[in-house]
Amino acid sequence: MSDDLARDLRIPADLLPADGRFGSGPSKVRPAQVDALVRAGRDVLGTSHRQEPVKALVRRVREGLAQLFALPDGYEVALGNGGSTTFWDVAVCCLVRERSQHLVLGEFSAKFAAAAAAAPFLAEPVVVRGEPGTLPRLGEVADGVDVVAWPHNETSTGVAAPVQRPRGPLPADGGPLVVVDATSGAGGLPVDVAQTDVYYFAPQKAFAADGGLWLALLSPAALDRAREVGAGGRWTPASLDLRIAVENSRKDQTYNTPAVATLVLLAEQVEWLLGQGGLAWAAQRCATSAQVVYGWADAREWASPFVAEEAARSPVVATVDLDPSIDAAAVREVLRRNGIVDVFPYRSLGRNQLRIGLFPAVDPEDVRALTRCVDHVVATLRKA
Repeated sequence: MSDDLARDLRIPADLLPADGRFGSGPSKVRPAQVDALVRAGRDVLGTSHRQEPVKALVRRVREGLAQLFALPDGYEVALGNGGSTTFWDVAVCCLVRERSQHLVLGEFSAKFAAAAAAAPFLAEPVVVRGEPGTLPRLGEVADGVDVVAWPHNETSTGVAAPVQRPRGPLPADGGPLVVVDATSGAGGLPVDVAQTDVYYFAPQKAFAADGGLWLALLSPAALDRAREVGAGGRWTPASLDLRIAVENSRKDQTYNTPAVATLVLLAEQVEWLLGQGGLAWAAQRCATSAQVVYGWADAREWASPFVAEEAARSPVVATVDLDPSIDAAAVREVLRRNGIVDVFPYRSLGRNQLRIGLFPAVDPEDVRALTRCVDHVVATLRKA
């Protein structure tokens, strides 16, 4: 395709979505959240995070998440600075006693496994690895493993994994902690948090906020493990010490100054989800959008879902391969010039692909409009 065509191709206005943001993170932020942020500029932005106005904001987040996820008795909502990448280090320092086992579905789950492998005080982790776009099975928990870890949703590939404890003893009886990276799944996929000991995420996906925070739903066993590991004398930087994060969270604050704007956006989104019908509503909305995308791809001879196993296809991040005869980068460029943004594949996959964020803030009608726009662009390019 010529550069002139990419620059000049205009999609008819009646095909365009009302909102063209389909990023897999950061994701679409609703206008009502922005309005709340403007109001917060007069109340809490630029004020101390250890004073009541900001503490009340953190309390809204913690109480809202506890309600959204129907938190089991004894579980706590903790938060800290740094995002999910930081929480991998928190888990390595404070939750893995000796050895972990990892299910690797893509780039992000691989990075957690790599963090555990690099820790000089831990044994070599057990890594069960699948090819990108596939869902490997965890299998039996290996001897000596005290943490098993996998992602609820692998953002890089669009593979969703079930959240269920492996067979065997529970942590209270010597079984491993179940640590689930829910960064792109939390708030958009159904989950029974009781099947986990740590369900952690960042707020820039389904919760439509900016990054810079991690949040974790912690079981009593996880809280006990953090105390046990810390009491054992393992040196841990204060910024990564889960005990300190929990202590501050119970006071509705963070150890260091948080991104208050992110907290505002997060609180508004959590309360919006609850007002719409909670996690069940959000999961159904995402599933509807996913049915639109995968059904559309299946019906095109030049497109196909990247994830071949239908049950493993993500309802929140859809990946669709285009035929080699169609330049996906050119399609994405035309879409961007027409206000439809951030449907690029994960950078290291190197695929001729569209990756579409389907988080709860995204209207399924806009997803339908996106598919019509792709049809239009592809038809035009084929005629050129």
